[in-house]
Amino acid sequence: MDAFFASVEQLDDPSLAGKPLVVGGSNDRGVVAAASYEARKFGIHSAMPTHEAVRRCRDLIIRPARFERYKEISNQVRAVFATVTDLIEPLSIDEAYLDVTDNKLGITDPIEVGHYIKNQIVEETGLTASAGVSYNKFLAKMASDMDKPNGLFVIKPDEVHELLGQLPIHKFYGIGKVTAEKMRHLGIHRGKDLRALSLEQLNRYFGNQGSWYYHIVRGEDNRLVKNDRTTKSIGVENTIGNPLFELPEVWQKIEKILPQLWQRTSKRQLFGRTVILKLKFEDFTQITRSHTEQEQLTDIAELQQIVRLLLEQVYPFEQGIRLVGVSLSNFESLPIDPQLYFNFD
Repeated sequence: MDAFFASVEQLDDPSLAGKPLVVGGSNDRGVVAAASYEARKFGIHSAMPTHEAVRRCRDLIIRPARFERYKEISNQVRAVFATVTDLIEPLSIDEAYLDVTDNKLGITDPIEVGHYIKNQIVEETGLTASAGVSYNKFLAKMASDMDKPNGLFVIKPDEVHELLGQLPIHKFYGIGKVTAEKMRHLGIHRGKDLRALSLEQLNRYFGNQGSWYYHIVRGEDNRLVKNDRTTKSIGVENTIGNPLFELPEVWQKIEKILPQLWQRTSKRQLFGRTVILKLKFEDFTQITRSHTEQEQLTDIAELQQIVRLLLEQVYPFEQGIRLVGVSLSNFESLPIDPQLYFNFD
């Protein structure tokens, strides 16, 4: 997200739009948590003492942080991500990695996916975000900072060598001020200087981090995008207006929701082994019945047959039924076609 905390304040109070603004403490020991782009023109940045920020800009507006509000909008953004992929790895309240290789939109162009996400964020929140698109986490993170605000920057495989070679060393993600200064003393000013050193040399100079520097300057990063939560079950339910007592009537309601359940699991390439039937009665009590297969279910006809058998086990019903639900769990992912890849052209 672009200047997230400050942008939220400007969104909620339009009178702040276009003005230098910081979010943070206003006392002598306060620090800047976030600065608007108007404030950044004065050299103001996060972690700067507030008194220094005021010295640089006399018209600076200071607002206290409202973390509950920021979290609320962050959740809205995460909801947008979830419409595209389940592989979401948050970095902070306003930033995340997304693996969109096999996305829910069925879009094969990663740039198009990036534009879609950015547009949806604006539509849902009124705020802008910057996106970085590439073939691994390190490069995507680097790209996300190269066209701010409200930008989308792409690093294609054939551009990596030249782009990283010319990049000033302090611009590399993960190389802080202290390390960058040490590198400059060693004659490492740009990526090409870092790339000229052997793995052995980098390990000698920087210890365990040496291997990391060796690989990233070559655009190599094999880390996976790790979801912050694992899907354990997927289900659908149908609330019934008038209580139903007969098997054919109840089965008709269940038959209507099974295609929806199958579509959800198939789209996410998740195929369960356990089927769970849920019935809620007039007095709001409920029962569940389950069945587990030895192998994953890959056909909706198999699902229908199992649910029908589970339903017949509890018929006749003791009371009228007001809700039916079916869930799948014990997921296994079918192998994804190894030829699946993004075309950056």
